[in-house]
Amino acid sequence: HVQLVESGGGSVQAGGSLRLSCTASGAPYSTFAMAWFRQAAGKEREGVAMVDTDGSTTYSDSMKGRFTISKDNAKNTLYLQMDSLKPGDTAMYLCATISGPCSLAVAALWADYWGQGTQVTVST
Repeated sequence: HVQLVESGGGSVQAGGSLRLSCTASGAPYSTFAMAWFRQAAGKEREGVAMVDTDGSTTYSDSMKGRFTISKDNAKNTLYLQMDSLKPGDTAMYLCATISGPCSLAVAALWADYWGQGTQVTVST
């Protein structure tokens, strides 16, 4: 059984940066594709970024150039570096393991394990 724990969220002013972490236990990261999702209040969950087992990455268009996904297999940790944050980035951010080949748009359907989420709040 895989357990995922996110950390690193918080409150930041627009233009600031945060780095989220997602640490796994129960299975090695190297065997999973991993993704970050976010869900704002009253909105549907959306894919933010995904990293495949070969290290290839995919980003949502609205985050491309501002967010960077990476993983450290030795530490079993997934990261999301978020720069130039905007108030519209305010949401609960969650990480998940992805079990099959898929696009970011449908990655939530292929998610096996989810973390509990970490809140990011961006103020003006």
